[in-house]
Amino acid sequence: MAADRARAPGRGVATRAAAGLIAALTLGVAGAQSPELLEPERAFSFSARPLDATTVEVRFAIADGYYLYRDKLKLSLEPGALAAPPVLPAGKMKQDPFFGKVETYRGKIAVRVLLAAPAPGTTVTVKAESQGCADLGVCYPPQVQKIALSLPPAGAGPGPVVEFAPARKSWFK
Repeated sequence: MAADRARAPGRGVATRAAAGLIAALTLGVAGAQSPELLEPERAFSFSARPLDATTVEVRFAIADGYYLYRDKLKLSLEPGALAAPPVLPAGKMKQDPFFGKVETYRGKIAVRVLLAAPAPGTTVTVKAESQGCADLGVCYPPQVQKIALSLPPAGAGPGPVVEFAPARKSWFK
């Protein structure tokens, strides 16, 4: 009996060590399988393009597994003023764990922004304030993104699309 007691502390240490090793391996495997979150500028890719001297088209490409709150999306111009508040497209209703019943966007959206006064050949900055979340239950803090655009001269046609976060270049392409 005394010999059993003498071995019991050693056996307890070995058992606890084995349990700790199993837990560490299990957590390591689970951690390796959990998906990584995208950077906000990748999850909610913002771009804009001047259509003419009075109109700018603003776009968001929202990554799969992410959504953008409609009521958190605000668009403005610097310098200058908007002719009217932008008309945002309808979203889909969602019961959100953070904000309750809200309207959200997934996929792609485009919004036309009208300048109060024509400004052909000048540069304006489109400012987008937005907030979104990942379906994994992680919400990003509000984001402010700005893009400078050169408005085309009268009759020149649309200008190029400008991305806030251009696509990453791969060494293998």
